[in-house]
Amino acid sequence: MRHFIEPGSFSLAEQLALLDLADRMEADPAPYAHLCDGRILATLFYEPSTRTRLSFESAMLRLGGKTLGFAGAQLSSASKGETVADTARVVSNYADVIAMRHPKEGAPLRASMYARVPVINAGDGGHAHPSQTMIDLMTIRQRKGRLDHLTIGFCGDLKFGRTVHSLTAALSQFEGNRFVFISPEELRIPQYVKDETLTPLHQNYKETADLEAELPGLDVLYMTRIQKERFFNEEDYLRLKGCYALDEKLLQQAPPTMPVLHPLPRIDEIKPDVDNDPRAAYFDQVHNGVYIRMAIILALLGIPDPLTGKKVLESI
Repeated sequence: MRHFIEPGSFSLAEQLALLDLADRMEADPAPYAHLCDGRILATLFYEPSTRTRLSFESAMLRLGGKTLGFAGAQLSSASKGETVADTARVVSNYADVIAMRHPKEGAPLRASMYARVPVINAGDGGHAHPSQTMIDLMTIRQRKGRLDHLTIGFCGDLKFGRTVHSLTAALSQFEGNRFVFISPEELRIPQYVKDETLTPLHQNYKETADLEAELPGLDVLYMTRIQKERFFNEEDYLRLKGCYALDEKLLQQAPPTMPVLHPLPRIDEIKPDVDNDPRAAYFDQVHNGVYIRMAIILALLGIPDPLTGKKVLESI
Protein backbone atom coordinates (compact mmCIF):
# COMPACT_ATOMS: atom_id res chain seq x y z
CA MET A 1 0.00 0.00 0.00
CA ARG A 2 1.32 3.42 -1.01
CA HIS A 3 0.66 6.82 0.57
CA PHE A 4 1.29 10.33 -0.82
CA ILE A 5 2.75 12.33 2.07
CA GLU A 6 5.38 14.46 0.32
CA PRO A 7 6.61 14.89 -3.26
CA GLY A 8 9.31 12.28 -2.63
CA SER A 9 6.65 9.65 -1.89
CA PHE A 10 6.73 9.02 -5.65
CA SER A 11 9.89 8.66 -7.71
CA LEU A 12 10.60 11.16 -10.47
CA ALA A 13 9.48 8.61 -13.06
CA GLU A 14 6.25 8.03 -11.15
CA GLN A 15 5.60 11.76 -10.89
CA LEU A 16 6.03 12.15 -14.64
CA ALA A 17 3.71 9.18 -15.21
CA LEU A 18 1.08 10.90 -13.03
CA LEU A 19 1.44 14.10 -15.07
CA ASP A 20 0.99 12.12 -18.30
CA LEU A 21 -2.11 10.41 -16.89
CA ALA A 22 -3.58 13.75 -15.84
CA ASP A 23 -2.95 15.11 -19.34
CA ARG A 24 -4.77 12.13 -20.87
CA MET A 25 -7.74 12.57 -18.54
CA GLU A 26 -7.98 16.28 -19.29
CA ALA A 27 -7.93 15.59 -23.03
CA ASP A 28 -10.57 12.83 -22.84
CA PRO A 29 -12.27 12.33 -19.45
CA ALA A 30 -15.01 9.95 -20.66
CA PRO A 31 -13.04 6.65 -20.36
CA TYR A 32 -12.33 7.41 -16.69
CA ALA A 33 -15.87 8.30 -15.62
CA HIS A 34 -16.70 5.03 -13.82
CA LEU A 35 -13.33 3.68 -12.70
CA CYS A 36 -14.10 4.36 -9.02
CA ASP A 37 -17.68 3.10 -8.96
CA GLY A 38 -18.30 1.78 -5.45
CA ARG A 39 -15.21 3.50 -3.98
CA ILE A 40 -15.29 6.18 -1.28
CA LEU A 41 -12.91 9.08 -0.57
CA ALA A 42 -12.82 10.54 2.95
CA THR A 43 -11.79 14.20 3.19
CA LEU A 44 -10.54 14.89 6.71
CA PHE A 45 -9.92 18.64 6.76
CA TYR A 46 -8.92 20.01 10.14
CA GLU A 47 -8.23 23.41 8.51
CA PRO A 48 -10.46 25.55 6.26
CA SER A 49 -10.17 24.84 2.55
CA THR A 50 -12.08 25.64 -0.61
CA ARG A 51 -10.04 24.54 -3.63
CA THR A 52 -8.25 21.52 -2.20
CA ARG A 53 -11.25 19.88 -0.50
CA LEU A 54 -13.70 20.55 -3.34
CA SER A 55 -11.08 19.56 -5.91
CA PHE A 56 -10.52 16.18 -4.24
CA GLU A 57 -14.27 15.65 -3.97
CA SER A 58 -14.81 16.67 -7.59
CA ALA A 59 -12.01 14.31 -8.67
CA MET A 60 -13.61 11.33 -6.91
CA LEU A 61 -17.08 12.18 -8.22
CA ARG A 62 -15.74 12.48 -11.78
CA LEU A 63 -14.24 9.01 -11.39
CA GLY A 64 -17.65 7.64 -10.38
CA GLY A 65 -16.91 7.36 -6.66
CA LYS A 66 -18.44 8.99 -3.61
CA THR A 67 -17.12 11.19 -0.80
CA LEU A 68 -17.63 11.77 2.89
CA GLY A 69 -15.78 13.76 5.52
CA PHE A 70 -15.66 16.95 7.53
CA ALA A 71 -14.46 20.50 6.86
CA GLY A 72 -13.17 21.60 10.25
CA ALA A 73 -11.68 20.13 13.41
CA GLN A 74 -14.66 21.44 15.39
CA LEU A 75 -16.90 19.20 13.27
CA SER A 76 -14.99 16.05 14.14
CA SER A 77 -14.17 14.02 17.25
CA ALA A 78 -10.90 15.93 17.43
CA SER A 79 -12.94 18.49 19.38
CA LYS A 80 -13.43 15.75 21.98
CA GLY A 81 -9.73 14.91 22.06
CA GLU A 82 -9.55 12.01 19.60
CA THR A 83 -6.07 11.46 18.21
CA VAL A 84 -5.15 11.48 14.52
CA ALA A 85 -4.10 7.84 14.88
CA ASP A 86 -7.51 6.78 16.17
CA THR A 87 -9.33 8.83 13.55
CA ALA A 88 -7.29 7.12 10.84
CA ARG A 89 -8.11 3.70 12.28
CA VAL A 90 -11.81 4.53 12.40
CA VAL A 91 -12.14 6.16 8.97
CA SER A 92 -10.30 3.24 7.35
CA ASN A 93 -13.51 1.30 7.95
CA TYR A 94 -15.59 3.82 6.04
CA ALA A 95 -13.48 4.77 3.04
CA ASP A 96 -11.06 3.38 0.45
CA VAL A 97 -8.71 6.40 0.46
CA ILE A 98 -8.19 9.37 2.79
CA ALA A 99 -7.22 12.98 1.98
CA MET A 100 -6.14 14.82 5.13
CA ARG A 101 -5.33 18.47 5.82
CA HIS A 102 -4.04 19.32 9.26
CA PRO A 103 -2.42 22.38 10.91
CA LYS A 104 0.23 20.21 12.60
CA GLU A 105 3.21 19.19 10.52
CA GLY A 106 3.49 15.43 10.28
CA ALA A 107 -0.16 14.65 11.07
CA PRO A 108 -0.90 12.96 7.69
CA LEU A 109 2.31 10.93 8.06
CA ARG A 110 1.14 9.75 11.46
CA ALA A 111 -2.29 8.93 10.04
CA SER A 112 -0.64 6.80 7.34
CA MET A 113 1.03 4.70 10.04
CA TYR A 114 -2.35 3.60 11.38
CA ALA A 115 -4.67 3.73 8.37
CA ARG A 116 -5.55 0.57 6.47
CA VAL A 117 -6.16 2.58 3.29
CA PRO A 118 -3.95 5.02 1.32
CA VAL A 119 -3.51 8.49 2.86
CA ILE A 120 -2.96 11.66 0.83
CA ASN A 121 -1.41 14.69 2.52
CA ALA A 122 -3.65 17.61 1.53
CA GLY A 123 -1.40 20.06 3.43
CA ASP A 124 0.19 19.82 6.87
CA GLY A 125 1.03 23.10 8.58
CA GLY A 126 3.93 24.84 6.88
CA HIS A 127 5.51 21.56 5.77
CA ALA A 128 4.23 20.15 2.47
CA HIS A 129 1.35 20.12 0.00
CA PRO A 130 2.31 17.40 -2.50
CA SER A 131 -0.85 17.30 -4.61
CA GLN A 132 -0.57 21.06 -5.12
CA THR A 133 3.02 20.46 -6.19
CA MET A 134 1.85 18.07 -8.90
CA ILE A 135 -0.66 20.70 -10.05
CA ASP A 136 2.12 23.27 -10.21
CA LEU A 137 4.35 20.92 -12.21
CA MET A 138 1.52 20.19 -14.64
CA THR A 139 0.83 23.90 -15.14
CA ILE A 140 4.49 24.82 -15.61
CA ARG A 141 4.98 21.99 -18.11
CA GLN A 142 1.91 23.10 -20.06
CA ARG A 143 3.09 26.71 -20.17
CA LYS A 144 6.85 26.21 -20.69
CA GLY A 145 6.98 22.80 -22.35
CA ARG A 146 9.57 21.53 -19.88
CA LEU A 147 10.47 21.26 -16.19
CA ASP A 148 14.22 21.72 -16.49
CA HIS A 149 16.59 24.64 -17.17
CA LEU A 150 14.17 27.19 -15.74
CA THR A 151 14.66 30.19 -13.46
CA ILE A 152 11.81 30.08 -10.96
CA GLY A 153 11.02 33.01 -8.71
CA PHE A 154 9.14 32.37 -5.46
CA CYS A 155 7.73 35.54 -3.90
CA GLY A 156 5.96 36.26 -0.62
CA ASP A 157 5.69 34.08 2.47
CA LEU A 158 8.46 31.55 1.91
CA LYS A 159 8.81 30.66 5.59
CA PHE A 160 5.33 29.20 6.10
CA GLY A 161 4.51 28.55 2.44
CA ARG A 162 4.24 24.76 2.25
CA THR A 163 3.55 24.94 -1.48
CA VAL A 164 6.92 26.66 -1.95
CA HIS A 165 8.75 24.03 0.10
CA SER A 166 7.16 21.17 -1.83
CA LEU A 167 7.64 22.69 -5.28
CA THR A 168 11.27 23.55 -4.55
CA ALA A 169 11.91 19.90 -3.66
CA ALA A 170 10.14 18.69 -6.80
CA LEU A 171 11.85 21.06 -9.23
CA SER A 172 15.22 20.28 -7.69
CA GLN A 173 14.97 16.84 -9.32
CA PHE A 174 15.35 18.38 -12.77
CA GLU A 175 18.59 19.57 -14.34
CA GLY A 176 19.58 23.17 -14.71
CA ASN A 177 16.90 24.86 -12.62
CA ARG A 178 17.72 28.03 -10.71
CA PHE A 179 15.71 29.38 -7.77
CA VAL A 180 15.18 33.02 -6.76
CA PHE A 181 13.59 33.35 -3.31
CA ILE A 182 12.00 36.79 -2.94
CA SER A 183 10.74 37.69 0.52
CA PRO A 184 11.15 40.00 3.52
CA GLU A 185 13.90 38.98 5.93
CA GLU A 186 11.36 37.59 8.41
CA LEU A 187 9.76 35.26 5.84
CA ARG A 188 12.78 33.75 4.15
CA ILE A 189 12.93 30.15 2.98
CA PRO A 190 13.50 27.89 6.03
CA GLN A 191 16.94 26.55 6.78
CA TYR A 192 15.69 22.96 6.61
CA VAL A 193 14.76 23.44 2.92
CA LYS A 194 18.31 24.54 2.26
CA ASP A 195 19.80 21.73 4.33
CA GLU A 196 17.57 18.94 2.98
CA THR A 197 17.07 20.00 -0.64
CA LEU A 198 19.10 22.90 -1.97
CA THR A 199 22.54 22.21 -0.51
CA PRO A 200 22.67 18.40 -0.93
CA LEU A 201 21.54 18.68 -4.56
CA HIS A 202 23.91 21.61 -5.26
CA GLN A 203 21.07 23.83 -6.41
CA ASN A 204 21.73 27.30 -7.75
CA TYR A 205 19.68 29.79 -5.73
CA LYS A 206 19.67 33.33 -4.38
CA GLU A 207 17.70 35.18 -1.72
CA THR A 208 16.53 38.76 -2.17
CA ALA A 209 13.75 41.14 -1.18
CA ASP A 210 13.48 42.93 -4.55
CA LEU A 211 10.79 41.50 -6.83
CA GLU A 212 11.02 44.29 -9.40
CA ALA A 213 14.73 43.76 -9.98
CA GLU A 214 14.31 40.01 -10.53
CA LEU A 215 11.29 40.00 -12.85
CA PRO A 216 13.18 40.42 -16.17
CA GLY A 217 15.24 37.28 -15.57
CA LEU A 218 12.48 34.87 -14.52
CA ASP A 219 10.97 32.04 -16.56
CA VAL A 220 8.26 31.37 -13.94
CA LEU A 221 6.93 33.50 -11.07
CA TYR A 222 5.22 31.77 -8.13
CA MET A 223 3.42 34.26 -5.89
CA THR A 224 2.17 33.43 -2.39
CA ARG A 225 0.07 35.27 0.17
CA ILE A 226 1.26 36.34 3.59
CA GLN A 227 -0.46 33.71 5.74
CA LYS A 228 -2.21 35.36 8.65
CA GLU A 229 -3.08 32.01 10.26
CA ARG A 230 0.62 31.11 10.68
CA PHE A 231 1.56 34.22 12.66
CA PHE A 232 1.69 34.21 16.45
CA ASN A 233 0.68 37.86 16.71
CA GLU A 234 -1.36 40.11 14.47
CA GLU A 235 1.10 42.99 14.69
CA ASP A 236 3.76 41.09 12.75
CA TYR A 237 1.20 40.05 10.16
CA LEU A 238 -0.07 43.60 9.63
CA ARG A 239 3.50 44.88 9.29
CA LEU A 240 4.30 42.40 6.50
CA LYS A 241 0.90 42.20 4.81
CA GLY A 242 0.98 43.82 1.40
CA CYS A 243 4.77 43.89 1.11
CA TYR A 244 4.42 42.62 -2.46
CA ALA A 245 1.70 43.57 -4.93
CA LEU A 246 1.97 42.39 -8.53
CA ASP A 247 -0.06 44.54 -10.88
CA GLU A 248 -0.18 44.87 -14.66
CA LYS A 249 2.25 47.78 -14.67
CA LEU A 250 4.87 45.85 -12.72
CA LEU A 251 4.26 42.73 -14.78
CA GLN A 252 5.29 44.58 -17.94
CA GLN A 253 8.89 44.25 -16.74
CA ALA A 254 8.66 40.45 -16.94
CA PRO A 255 9.24 38.31 -20.05
CA PRO A 256 6.15 37.88 -22.25
CA THR A 257 6.22 34.09 -21.77
CA MET A 258 6.62 34.11 -17.96
CA PRO A 259 3.56 32.45 -16.33
CA VAL A 260 2.37 33.75 -12.98
CA LEU A 261 1.33 30.96 -10.60
CA HIS A 262 -0.36 31.20 -7.22
CA PRO A 263 -1.82 28.39 -5.06
CA LEU A 264 -4.71 30.68 -4.01
CA PRO A 265 -6.46 32.18 -2.19
CA ARG A 266 -4.91 35.51 -3.05
CA ILE A 267 -5.40 38.56 -0.88
CA ASP A 268 -3.66 41.62 -2.29
CA GLU A 269 -0.40 40.19 -3.67
CA ILE A 270 -1.83 39.85 -7.20
CA LYS A 271 -4.08 42.69 -8.32
CA PRO A 272 -7.24 41.93 -10.36
CA ASP A 273 -5.84 43.73 -13.41
CA VAL A 274 -3.37 40.84 -13.86
CA ASP A 275 -6.22 38.36 -14.40
CA ASN A 276 -6.69 39.28 -18.05
CA ASP A 277 -2.97 39.08 -18.85
CA PRO A 278 -2.19 35.88 -20.82
CA ARG A 279 0.60 35.17 -18.35
CA ALA A 280 -1.88 34.69 -15.48
CA ALA A 281 -1.84 30.91 -14.86
CA TYR A 282 -3.40 30.61 -11.39
CA PHE A 283 -6.88 29.68 -12.62
CA ASP A 284 -5.26 27.13 -14.95
CA GLN A 285 -3.85 25.58 -11.77
CA VAL A 286 -7.38 25.29 -10.35
CA HIS A 287 -8.52 23.58 -13.55
CA ASN A 288 -5.56 21.18 -13.53
CA GLY A 289 -6.15 20.32 -9.88
CA VAL A 290 -9.10 18.05 -10.59
CA TYR A 291 -7.19 15.94 -13.13
CA ILE A 292 -4.06 15.65 -11.02
CA ARG A 293 -6.11 14.48 -8.04
CA MET A 294 -7.99 12.03 -10.23
CA ALA A 295 -4.62 10.62 -11.28
CA ILE A 296 -3.39 10.38 -7.67
CA ILE A 297 -6.55 8.57 -6.55
CA LEU A 298 -6.32 6.05 -9.40
CA ALA A 299 -2.63 5.47 -8.72
CA LEU A 300 -3.06 4.85 -4.99
CA LEU A 301 -6.06 2.57 -5.51
CA GLY A 302 -4.13 0.57 -8.10
CA ILE A 303 -6.75 1.05 -10.82
CA PRO A 304 -5.38 0.59 -14.37
CA ASP A 305 -5.56 3.36 -16.95
CA PRO A 306 -8.13 2.12 -19.50
CA LEU A 307 -6.15 3.70 -22.34
CA THR A 308 -2.93 1.84 -21.54
CA GLY A 309 -4.20 -1.11 -19.54
CA LYS A 310 -1.49 -0.46 -16.94
CA LYS A 311 -1.49 0.68 -13.34
CA VAL A 312 0.33 4.00 -13.29
CA LEU A 313 2.69 3.11 -10.42
CA GLU A 314 3.54 -0.25 -12.01
CA SER A 315 4.14 1.03 -15.53
CA ILE A 316 7.52 2.59 -14.82
